[in-house]
Amino acid sequence: MSDGVFAALANPTRRAVLTLLQRNGPMAVGDIAAALDVVGPTLSGHLKVLRAADLVETQRQGTTIRYVTRLSVLESAIADLMANMRVGSRAEPEEGKTRADD
Repeated sequence: MSDGVFAALANPTRRAVLTLLQRNGPMAVGDIAAALDVVGPTLSGHLKVLRAADLVETQRQGTTIRYVTRLSVLESAIADLMANMRVGSRAEPEEGKTRADD
């Protein structure tokens, strides 16, 4: 799961989409494209990647489809990354080593 999330986040346009949605709440594709000055087909490709990574979901309002962020997925991926990197770990250093040696 985390690999797809980080692959999706590797692109600056996709990060900009997530930032925009987080700040503004649910938005239609046309509004996102206008705000980021991105053409529709390009944006559709980015949204497809974000949906596949579960970073955004769609909400139908009448005939309009709006996109919204799913931060719980991002939070989970960050927690996995931190655990894999042992961030916040209180593990004791190996015998004969100090924490500064790591």
